[in-house]
Amino acid sequence: MKLKPKKEDTVEQFGIKDFVHNLDKINTKRPGNERDAVITHFIQNLNHQSEQSYRSDALRFLSEMTPSDIFNQFNIEELVKLIAKEMNKIPFPAPKKPKFTFIDLFAGIGGFRLAMQNLGGKCVFTSEWDKNAKITYLHNYGEVPFGDITDPEIKAYIPKEFDVLCAGFPCQAFSIAGKRGGFEDTRGTLFFDVAEIIRTRKPKAIFLENVKGLRNHDKGKTLSTILNVLREDLGYEVPEPQIINAKDFGVPQNRERIYIVGYKKEHKHIDFNYPKPTNNKVTFADIKEEEIVPTKYYLSKQYLSTLHSHKNRHAEKGNGFGFQIIGDNEISNAIVVGGMGRERNLVYDHRIVDYTATTHIRGEVNREGIRKMTPKEWSRLQGFPKSFLIKVSDSSAYKQFGNSVAVPAIQATGKALLESLTII
Repeated sequence: MKLKPKKEDTVEQFGIKDFVHNLDKINTKRPGNERDAVITHFIQNLNHQSEQSYRSDALRFLSEMTPSDIFNQFNIEELVKLIAKEMNKIPFPAPKKPKFTFIDLFAGIGGFRLAMQNLGGKCVFTSEWDKNAKITYLHNYGEVPFGDITDPEIKAYIPKEFDVLCAGFPCQAFSIAGKRGGFEDTRGTLFFDVAEIIRTRKPKAIFLENVKGLRNHDKGKTLSTILNVLREDLGYEVPEPQIINAKDFGVPQNRERIYIVGYKKEHKHIDFNYPKPTNNKVTFADIKEEEIVPTKYYLSKQYLSTLHSHKNRHAEKGNGFGFQIIGDNEISNAIVVGGMGRERNLVYDHRIVDYTATTHIRGEVNREGIRKMTPKEWSRLQGFPKSFLIKVSDSSAYKQFGNSVAVPAIQATGKALLESLTII
């Protein structure tokens, strides 16, 4: 009979710490790269009905990874408990007694997940293709997201039952000229994969987010197609989508995004309304770094001169393009991926004490106190708490927060949806 690990046996003896801590060395090109996703999803769904989606493969993978002398001696279920204990040392665990379940597609760094967990939800499946975003997701939620959601083998892991499908899906071009604009017309787009999951799993509700421009994309045909699929082909009641601005929900960022919610037509008589602004006015000063910011975030004199020249050239042509400095009593522009997202959100910070350049910049550090916002400031602009862990490079962090949803706005909308369906 196999033994149970003794109390004095440590996770180090079983190589569990090494296993857990090496999960962030994700190699998306290796064969069977979903192994880490399967194992971590199994661990995070222990003692929940959703664990059955992962149990068989997870135990097989763990058996293959465990040194034979340990596996032959100890009970694999007890080893799973040890792994779970180590993996649950995370900032944002799922609620112990969840009120509902949801899945997190195109998850990024888990803005949807954080918001829905705050409302009492348990995430039972997540997917995200970006390697560095997976690392951030793992460190904060103890779970490696699955990869390409278009892969049928990955879709097969999605639990048969869950309450809400959440997705900040990318907007790809739809080719619907001369067609009805229904389910089949979305093939070749990532929305088709979202629709397919809705069709096969039939969640109680759906919650989608996209850029504001979706409303006018292809002269409105793209949004019309999406709504037609959700309403006519999939049979969901979908109120008119609404543009929600993050600044109306307690973060100092002017960020407009389109939100689409839906629910089964059996609930068509519910009284759903998108949330009203909270009127909780905040400014950049409320989320500004509390400590002196490293010199690497300050612009060089030469770079600043280039920005001024670039802005002046556009001004002469009647264009308003150029860098912008956000005052402490103001709110930021929308943070987006790329240099423009940082250049349009520069700030003054005169606390600098050492002008010695710490990075390979051209010229000296500027003496006007002008710097970029830090990744931590971007995280707070999106409503992530101070305890949110950033374990990737600055460039990856800017990209991840620029692509993220604004947590408070998602949470307010999710709350309105769930309350209207009496799920919470």
